[in-house]
Amino acid sequence: MPKMPEDMHQLMEQARAMQQQMMTAQEALAGKTFEGTAGGGVVKAVVRGSGELVSVEFDASVLDPDDPEIAGDLVVAAVNQALAAMRADAESSLGNLAGGVDLGGMLG
Repeated sequence: MPKMPEDMHQLMEQARAMQQQMMTAQEALAGKTFEGTAGGGVVKAVVRGSGELVSVEFDASVLDPDDPEIAGDLVVAAVNQALAAMRADAESSLGNLAGGVDLGGMLG
């Protein structure tokens, strides 16, 4: 079996290290929770870093029998805010890892 060039070996080692860092960062993200609110805080939604909705809490004042859609709209807004916070954290923590790969002139 032919021996791998040293720079290819280094690149593969960097890729393995980055893969391990990505897995660690993904596990850390999955263990976090993110909160979103709507309606001045009358609705609160919590999601996990895995994207799973954990809970939705709301003040009874949002249950208006003359406007039942408002409660649903506020829940959607709170969940979307929590998901946006989760995505921002993921982009920050996972995006930084990809920038650390030294391709050593392999791309030209």
